[in-house]
Amino acid sequence: MNGALSNGLPGLRTSGNRIVSVTTGEPVLLRGVNRSGLEYAGPDEQGFLSGASISRFEIQMIATTWRANILRLPFNQDFALRGQNGRSGEDYQRALDQVISWASSFGAYTLLDLQWLDADRIYGGDRNFVAPLPNFESIELWTTLARRYNDEPAVLYDIFNEPHDRLEDDPFPLNKEDGTTYPPSQRKVTMTEWQPWARALTGAIRAENPAALVFIAGTNWAYDLRGMPMDLENVVYSTHVYANKGDNWPEAFGELSQTVPVFVGEFGGHDTPSDLDFGRRLIEYMQQLSLGWAAWSWSDQPYLVNRYAATAFGDLVQQQLTRGEPY
Repeated sequence: MNGALSNGLPGLRTSGNRIVSVTTGEPVLLRGVNRSGLEYAGPDEQGFLSGASISRFEIQMIATTWRANILRLPFNQDFALRGQNGRSGEDYQRALDQVISWASSFGAYTLLDLQWLDADRIYGGDRNFVAPLPNFESIELWTTLARRYNDEPAVLYDIFNEPHDRLEDDPFPLNKEDGTTYPPSQRKVTMTEWQPWARALTGAIRAENPAALVFIAGTNWAYDLRGMPMDLENVVYSTHVYANKGDNWPEAFGELSQTVPVFVGEFGGHDTPSDLDFGRRLIEYMQQLSLGWAAWSWSDQPYLVNRYAATAFGDLVQQQLTRGEPY
């Protein structure tokens, strides 16, 4: 791509417990939103972006009106490798290209988030679609995308959304990075199971793009970063924080943020007094620690906007973004 999609955005790297610009060395605080849709929405007659109702105007609003400088973009492994409904994997990758280009043209980085592995709903629409661990094709996926974006500093890599214990209704086995699986009776996913995968996926990206900024989630649906950091350079550790996880934030991710970069890849809530109180307290805590974040979600419940007007929880997020405080 030769930087054509990045529109002049500088590369990012880590230094101590901060993300910094590779050109100036100055800290860059990434704050923005998730834009869900491409992980599950198949293409319509106009393509994948239309199927997910993603438009240039929407990306412009996120980056300019809301002043987000990062867009976390959940995507689907099967779509990226094989396409869907008569559209190819290349078609899907071009859709990713377009979002990256739109976002960077308005000053925002794109964090590609491997959210779903499969494109088929053969197990029924109500099951959990977030796999507990990646599968062997995830290595191929990140090799493909890292090669595609190896000259694109606007692209950041969130290697796997939410490692978690296997659920009763989860059709996915617990995969190992060597292509085998754990015994069917095993349900726990700890750092023992997750870190070899994190190392393998990071290695696949770095083989194609040595300068890539990689985001590695915790266990327990990405919340728990205990057991991190790993002996990997240029890595950001990502936590997902929701009210049902409790308030042990220092233990789960806060203490780690004193030594390595930590990013809150997801947080959100509904428009209820308890969720709004949770959101205010978490935002204050993130301010205290100078943490970057991406709120969930612009398009999916719990919503940040409704017909482009901020919801009550979205208003909390928008206020923080538009204040532009460097905290």
